[in-house]
Amino acid sequence: MASTGRRRSLLQDTSSRHDPELRAVARHFGRRSFFTVTAAAVALAFSTNLPARGAAGSAELDSARIPTDPFTLGVASGDPLPDSVLLWTRLAPAPYEPDGGLPQKYVVVRWEVALDERFALTVRSGVAIAYPEYNHTLHVDVEGLKSDRVYYYRFKTGAWISETGRTRTAPAATAATATFSYAAVACQAYHDGFYTVHRHLAQDDVDVVFHLGDYLYEYAVDSAGGARNYTDRQLPDLFNREARTLEDYRLRYALYKSDPDLRAVHAAHPFVITWDDHETENNRAGAISENNDPPEVFLLRRAAAYRAHWENQPLRSAQLPAGPDMRLYRRLQWGTLAQFDVLDTRQYRSDQAYGDTKHAPGRVPDDPTRTITGAAQEAWLIDGWRASQALWNVMPQQVCFSQRKLGLSPDAKMSMDAWDGYRASRRRILDGAKSAGVENLVVMTGDVHVGYAFDIKDDFDDPASATLGTEIVATSVASGRDGAEKPPNRDTYLKANPHLKFYNGQRGYVRVELDRQAARADFRTVSAVTTPGAPITTAASFVTEAGNPGLEPV
Repeated sequence: MASTGRRRSLLQDTSSRHDPELRAVARHFGRRSFFTVTAAAVALAFSTNLPARGAAGSAELDSARIPTDPFTLGVASGDPLPDSVLLWTRLAPAPYEPDGGLPQKYVVVRWEVALDERFALTVRSGVAIAYPEYNHTLHVDVEGLKSDRVYYYRFKTGAWISETGRTRTAPAATAATATFSYAAVACQAYHDGFYTVHRHLAQDDVDVVFHLGDYLYEYAVDSAGGARNYTDRQLPDLFNREARTLEDYRLRYALYKSDPDLRAVHAAHPFVITWDDHETENNRAGAISENNDPPEVFLLRRAAAYRAHWENQPLRSAQLPAGPDMRLYRRLQWGTLAQFDVLDTRQYRSDQAYGDTKHAPGRVPDDPTRTITGAAQEAWLIDGWRASQALWNVMPQQVCFSQRKLGLSPDAKMSMDAWDGYRASRRRILDGAKSAGVENLVVMTGDVHVGYAFDIKDDFDDPASATLGTEIVATSVASGRDGAEKPPNRDTYLKANPHLKFYNGQRGYVRVELDRQAARADFRTVSAVTTPGAPITTAASFVTEAGNPGLEPV
């Protein structure tokens, strides 16, 4: 989520006689070029012990000697394709210890995929190796499955059997699929509350869950679990520090994934995961840290965060990071009904303008040399739209895409961390969508800890301009604690942004149903997360018709 300006910006020097804002941008790009990501990757190959170097030399651990359940962090699946799905687990009999309670030896694990929960109809099985270099995580890409099917899976090692997970494959690329349902979640700060939202989502009947970022937070978690206020147990002191090292990030994932509600939702649905900032550091921008650490220092931290992220998520080998670089943007399809272009708006972006403070846009956000996606990802996205045969083109990503004025004055401030701080970049994306003939654009967003529904306008300052699509913003799972149905700034935001059709500040998730006629979005919210067990309700529902963009309340 946007910071309050703690960063000393590279864009604050505005002493130029000609165009100080744009000259500041040029200085910014010069600073970033002196230490390249490629150079950092070479250094990191030796400083972070890349798994491939050590895996072949480790000895085997007799799984019969694992004394307690090693599947303490559950199971997960992700990125379903028509003939395959990625399965994940981690062996950690003592998850709150740095080594997970296992020695530096590899463990042989058996996996099974079946058509039924009792595994009487097993269709695929095999063995995989949990290497200590990967923190005893497993990523099994199960191929040869039937399209558009529900499957069940589990892992075994020694006398231990994991819980059973439920997953599914996508329809064939040419299938005229009639319906598809998905949920979107974001921002689950462990220390801000319980994962009641995930417990409800685990019981919902959706095909896929999109996690839009801030899966974990780098911030310290005290012995009471922050707002969870544990009275029956204490968390170890090793969580009560900001995550900076590979060990720190691995332990933070272990803490989060030990939550029973998060385990339940992963076991219930396949996930498609992208990140935002807190998986590494608040409001990071490319190789620039929140507090302007030297790039060579921050990239070491970024490499550690990326490696822990890949290890602990259901991601394929194509996403395996190389030092501080990780290709996370990717494309998935659900027959001819929907194409999903999953973005990464953190790794390749220019530094935030104006010290990352809330600011009237000025000239910097309109500078065409600035980007939130990077040139390669931008071209990949627009080329993908041009080739798309899908009825709906859905863009899961991180930060608010639509214009969001924060006040009523003509020069109202906006968030420089969102697309408002990169208006030229947004203009290119919208022009690309128009040139590609995209008629049914749906942008899915997280980050801001509230639920929004926007009409995406061709010109946000002209309410009469064409509506090009819909943006659905999922509120947080826990971040921001309980929240409020009507935050104090709600009326101001609705008046300042006529294209904003809904604003709710409670915790929850968004459920979206696509069919050949329309897309329906249900904003599901809970009353509290600082105490467990709150019921869930639907705060509002909206529909946008295929071929007729624009939101209408249900």
